Formats: sequence, structure tokens, C-alpha cells
Amino acid sequence: MTSTYADTVDADLVRLAQGGTTAAFDELVRRYQDRVFRLCFKILRNEDDAAEAMQDAFFQAYRGIARFKAESTFSTWLYRVATNAALMKYRRRRDGHVSFEQSQGANPDAEPMAIPDWTKQPLEDLLDSETREILSHEVEKLPENERTVFVLRDIMEQSNDQVATELGLTVAAVKSRLHRARVHLRDRMNRYFKDKLSRKDVGR
Repeated sequence: MTSTYADTVDADLVRLAQGGTTAAFDELVRRYQDRVFRLCFKILRNEDDAAEAMQDAFFQAYRGIARFKAESTFSTWLYRVATNAALMKYRRRRDGHVSFEQSQGANPDAEPMAIPDWTKQPLEDLLDSETREILSHEVEKLPENERTVFVLRDIMEQSNDQVATELGLTVAAVKSRLHRARVHLRDRMNRYFKDKLSRKDVGR
């Protein structure tokens, strides 16, 4: 079935939804549900958890859309809401669920790897289960504008051009925010590795 608002731009849909037109919000859900699910799945690495986080994100967006201001695009705001929902789901997830913070490798006791340049390989290939949890907390601490760029670029693996278009930024602005986010995370993880090695040496 074709939506009545299929040809309506996001900004107009938001205004209609803020005025109480639920069909307009339904169109926003239809338009973004696949991308929000992919974002949540990239973080949680579990389809059921990602689906629940997506539902939480749209519920929170519906409740909060009256307070949304056009200082950013709707998609930027929605991705922030979805990222928060996925990270919150991680903290509540049941034992045994695989997530973005849990190792995708077969050896749960593998030694952590030194983190190379973030641009060289997908994020999920870099870290073991213990360091992924540290990373999750550090991602939450990033300023929202840096965290959104980091999530889209390094977790969802979009190009700089795609992120710039998605967020209404210049490519230079995307690169600048991404660089700041990567520097913070890499420095934090390097400190973690040094501390872990120091504790290991003391224990010998």
C-alpha cells in the first residue's frame, strides 16, 4: 500500500506529526526503519535485540517529536535517539546474547590487539570482548555531534560523502568530527592497553 505522505519531505512530515497527524509519523517510521534497524544491529550484533532497540527508538521519537527543533535534520536526531536506545539495550541485555561489545571471534580469551588507525579496517575486527565493553562506554561519552558521525562512519561504515549528505554537513566537517572522535577513543583504548599490560607484569 502506498503511503499518503510518500512524496512529502521529512520537514513537512515532522510538522504534521507535531500537530498530531499520526499517519505522518507512520511515514517517517516506514522511511527510516531499515536504516535504524541496521544501526542498532551494528551496535548490538543480535537481530532480536536490534528489533527491540529499534522499537524503543521510534517510541521515544514519537514521544519526543513535539520537542524536536529544526536545528538539525530529523534523520540526525533520530540516529541519536536510536544510538542511545541501542546502547541502553546493551546495558540491559541478557547474558549470552551477542552484541557489538562482544567478541565475534572463536576465542573469548584472546589477548587484546593494539588498535591501529581506525580507517584501516572495520571496527568489529579490532577488539575482543573485554575491550569492546570499554569502547561502548567511551562512545557514550563522546559529544553528540561526534558520536553521531562516528556511529554512521565507523559502525555503519558509510562513506564521508554519505554521512555529510545524511547530516547536512560538509565533508570537511564530517572529517573533523570523526577525527576528534577517533583520537579520543584511540587514546582511551591505548591507556587501557597500557594499564592492562602493567597489571599483567605486576602479577608475574
